[in-house]
Amino acid sequence: MNIDTDLLNRFEAGLDPQNLKNSSVPAVILGFGEISTVFQIGECADTAYKRMPLFRDIASAEKYGEQFLEYCTLLAEAGLKLPESGTGIVALPGRPVVLYIAQKILPPERFAHKLIHVLNPDETGKMMEKILSGIELVWRCNEEKKPFSELALDGQLSNWVLPENGGGELYFVDTSTPLYRKNGVEQLDPELLLQSAPGFLRWVLRLFFLDDVMNRYYDKRQVCIDLAANLFKEQKPEMVPFTVEVMNGMFFGKEKPLSAAEVEKYYAADRKIWALFLAFRRIDMFIKTKILLKRYEFILPGKIKR
Repeated sequence: MNIDTDLLNRFEAGLDPQNLKNSSVPAVILGFGEISTVFQIGECADTAYKRMPLFRDIASAEKYGEQFLEYCTLLAEAGLKLPESGTGIVALPGRPVVLYIAQKILPPERFAHKLIHVLNPDETGKMMEKILSGIELVWRCNEEKKPFSELALDGQLSNWVLPENGGGELYFVDTSTPLYRKNGVEQLDPELLLQSAPGFLRWVLRLFFLDDVMNRYYDKRQVCIDLAANLFKEQKPEMVPFTVEVMNGMFFGKEKPLSAAEVEKYYAADRKIWALFLAFRRIDMFIKTKILLKRYEFILPGKIKR
């Protein structure tokens, strides 16, 4: 994929993270991650750019970019269909090095978390089965290739896209956090996941939460629970029992069936953790920008309905 590095340099140089409308290159926010923001920048209407201001130097950003490309290759080898993508690095004096992950934009109305609000029950069921079949491809690949390689996956609804009406191929789009192991060794530096957290909170996250956050995406059961719990966030709690039933029919019915109560308990705890984390990030942004008069590199979402 061709990356317009001149555009990225101009955008980054003129970016005001807390006042996007004041930035010299126009951009539209498409979405937020825990460590990133996704933009449509300038005239590039067919490309989404995920901005990740996480790196101390160019070498560490290049290493991450290489891991991203390898992770995409491994996911594709497992059988997942991915949109075209690429990377670009911006290094400006006095700023953290920024890695931009570019990805071809797919129709926003065809993302699974949007489709659950418009598809009929039969179509929704078929889409869920497609998503779970995609998840199964990764675990089947892990069974074949462990311990040489093992892939993790975030299976949330917003990470899957059905570009065509009436079915078609399913795309997986959340490839920007390359969680995978080689010979049992995690390839991603976990400290990068803490860069968006307030400095005063990092030791707590490192001690109590980091291992859990990274390891949960290597566990198919946890990935499925997280996917089903996502329905609460998307304001579709009535779909949880049906989704759990589909998951049990495909994966867990004979060993240890999932229950809707288990999913709801997980969601309640997860919602509190992420709401608290976002509140601390807002405090950190206020201290840096209003009291210390420093630049805060991350762009925070507004109120999130959960």
